[in-house]
Amino acid sequence: MEFFTDYLGFLAKTATLVIAILIVLAAVASLRGKGRRKGGQLQVHKLNDFYKQLRERLEASLVDKDGLKRLRKQQAKAAKAKKKNKDSGERVFVLDFDGDIKASATESLRQEITALLTVATPKDEVVVRLESGGGLVHSYGLASSQLARIRQAGVPLTVCIDKVAASGGYMMACIGEKILCAPFAVVGSIGVVAQLPNIHRLLRKHDIDVEMHTAGEFKRTLTVIGENTEKGREKFQEDLEITHRLFKNFVVHYRPQLNIETVATGEVWLGVSALDMKLVDEIKTSDEYLGERAKVAEVFHLHFAERKSLQERVGLAASHGAEHVFSRVWGSLAQRHWW
Repeated sequence: MEFFTDYLGFLAKTATLVIAILIVLAAVASLRGKGRRKGGQLQVHKLNDFYKQLRERLEASLVDKDGLKRLRKQQAKAAKAKKKNKDSGERVFVLDFDGDIKASATESLRQEITALLTVATPKDEVVVRLESGGGLVHSYGLASSQLARIRQAGVPLTVCIDKVAASGGYMMACIGEKILCAPFAVVGSIGVVAQLPNIHRLLRKHDIDVEMHTAGEFKRTLTVIGENTEKGREKFQEDLEITHRLFKNFVVHYRPQLNIETVATGEVWLGVSALDMKLVDEIKTSDEYLGERAKVAEVFHLHFAERKSLQERVGLAASHGAEHVFSRVWGSLAQRHWW
């Protein structure tokens, strides 16, 4: 017991020291960062080279030295002939959007689209690998507007869904002229939801009064701490219905082939069923599609990396650490369930 007590004391001292160092570093970075403009850098990687390296690495392991030498000569000759005869000049620009509730990836997305639209033409193609379960209406409204810029510029847009594009995620996906998804990707959820707790009865039980003053009849329809009224609830529901109607109109604008009343129930469908409902156009993973495109076109992956302060990097690392721990614990508890 004495050993464990000493060990815990040592851990506490170490943790305290680490936290103190991080606070000092964050304070120094904050002082240095004042007055600096936030920025970032556009990173461009040619996926054709990446695929080529994968293939060559595997060939080097499978083919003997003489055979590999002959193979490389054949490949070099084929590549030279292909380059000589290639006159289409096809280019594919690949973007990734991994959405959270606030659609935080929108900031990078808007910079990537601004950059590619300076060079892209209707002969090119933009492929967006989209993963999102939706979130805030206004956040995903802005994210969708960024993809709409591509369509407005006349550049073909393809959206690939490998795991999920639901609610706000599908609001973005439907803008694609072509939507591809994996067989068991989750698609749909064309609906609107809002909920909030109300502790008014608890406060009243303890003789705590709440005063709320508004200018405007519906400045506050529902509240967490005040007493809600039927009139407020009706107005709140009316606002949800209006948002849902706007959502449906948006989807119909880009996918008129949908029976919107059938699919706009808030339900989700797996890939194969989503194809039957015309929510998507083809069952295919992004890996398969980009591999095919790389055979006939130059494929470039674009990523705008934002410059982050030390505080943001420390916070992000802590967040990822906590998320990893939670995922491990949840995985051990829920490993026997599908979802």
